[in-house]
Amino acid sequence: MCEKISKVNSWLSEVFGDQPVPHFEVNTRTVDILFQLAQSSEARCRDTALLSEDLKQKASEYQAEGAHIRDVLLQGVGLSCSSVSKPASDYLSALVDNAMVLGVRDTSLGSFMPAVNNLTNELLEEEKSNRRLERELRALRKRLGTTLVLRSNLQEDVNKAIKCQSVESAKAEERMLNMDFVRAKAKELSSRRERAEAQLVSRNMNKSLTHQAIVQLSEEATALKQEIIPLKNKLKPYMDLSPSPSLAQVKIEEAKRELAAIDSQLQMNIDLE
Repeated sequence: MCEKISKVNSWLSEVFGDQPVPHFEVNTRTVDILFQLAQSSEARCRDTALLSEDLKQKASEYQAEGAHIRDVLLQGVGLSCSSVSKPASDYLSALVDNAMVLGVRDTSLGSFMPAVNNLTNELLEEEKSNRRLERELRALRKRLGTTLVLRSNLQEDVNKAIKCQSVESAKAEERMLNMDFVRAKAKELSSRRERAEAQLVSRNMNKSLTHQAIVQLSEEATALKQEIIPLKNKLKPYMDLSPSPSLAQVKIEEAKRELAAIDSQLQMNIDLE
């Protein structure tokens, strides 16, 4: 633990330099995290130093190779930087730039042609990929339009359903209120009927005077009246005939007896009630 803390303090001093190191809570977790960061930082610094050394070595090699080529040109061809014209220098610079962009080892035609062919193939593949992506994009836009229309329709259906639900809820609430009112009214009427019946019982009221008994008597009277109608129809043909004392007297007596029997039965029913 002490070794880690010492390592962390040393690394923080190197990182912040002349600036003061910010205060932090010293515990096992923070020390472990900072120790890992210190190790990672040192590893990156070593890798960076190795890469820098490698680049320096390559730069020195390129400089040596450039000096060798310059000496060959000066000794063999007699060319120098001052003897090359401005257009030729521009062409050479452009050639060098193209070689660097293409990543070729030299500026020979054998190096340029494969690099150009590779770029051409990459361009064709990119164009093919772009066409495929455009087709997919059109299909996605079409599906997106269909989805948006469907979403709009679904939203309308949802709004209609919500509206219908609110209306039905209001109707259901109104029905519940009406039902509660009807129940309360029925309970009140039932209580009033029970009180009225109790009052009638306490006053020894005749049951024949109740509403139900009167309704029943009315129905029986109506039925008897319906029974009298055929008898009246039987007597109707004799009303226009010239009177025959004997026959008319017989018919009249029969009709009187039937009417008397019906009246007697009606009176008996009324008396029984």
